[in-house]
Amino acid sequence: MAIPLRKRKLDGSPYFRPEAIEKKLQELELLPRDGLMERCRIRDRADPGYVPTECVMHFIRASHRDNSEARFASLYRVLLERAAHCLPRSRNTVHISSSHAEINDLVMDTFNVLIAGDRTEYCEKLDYFEVRFDGAMARLRIDAQRKIWPRQNRNSHIENVETGELRPEVEQAVGAYNPFEDAKIEDRDYRSRLDGAIDTLPPLQQRIVHMLRKGIPIDSQDTYAVTISKTLGKVEKTIRSNRDKAYAALKRALDGDPS
Repeated sequence: MAIPLRKRKLDGSPYFRPEAIEKKLQELELLPRDGLMERCRIRDRADPGYVPTECVMHFIRASHRDNSEARFASLYRVLLERAAHCLPRSRNTVHISSSHAEINDLVMDTFNVLIAGDRTEYCEKLDYFEVRFDGAMARLRIDAQRKIWPRQNRNSHIENVETGELRPEVEQAVGAYNPFEDAKIEDRDYRSRLDGAIDTLPPLQQRIVHMLRKGIPIDSQDTYAVTISKTLGKVEKTIRSNRDKAYAALKRALDGDPS
């Protein structure tokens, strides 16, 4: 069994790797080193031999115990490629693309610092990367956005600080945005980044988004219909407001759009 994670949640309970990741680690630990590296280099998530990035993260952290710099270097190249693949590419104007590139650079720099620190002393901040790698990368990106956008005279807040309502320009930018659009959701990498971005939302917004993803309506004229409003005990306006805020946050996380 893999060494337990040390980081604890706000309630004091420890972080746990998902059961599927623990089982995969047990399977992979039986492989010879060359066999493990061959599996880690598989890029297609649909390939039966694909190794989840959470597992790659675990093995690179464990490599310092083996005193194997060669093994670390090989795994490190794979991990950096996976991390970079988590970051969305800007499709907007040159000005925003510059901001977008700076954010991605800061994310990768921060990620590298965490890994380097873990080589000398256990870094609890990396524990979540073994639980949900894409979600951890999404959090790094949001932290980077908060640092860079204000510095570039861009207000990174999606809502009015005084009223709590969406800013008009953000509301207009979100418009009919649908993160579950068929053309996008069919892509495995997009789904993975979407799941990671959803993990960064406040609890209420997460619940609303998950229910919308399942096709549950916000409200209904049918007295007996299952709706988000009834399930969460919130009025329709509150649900719609939080949906819009969630979609605005997802849009900028996935598309690199700070509007």
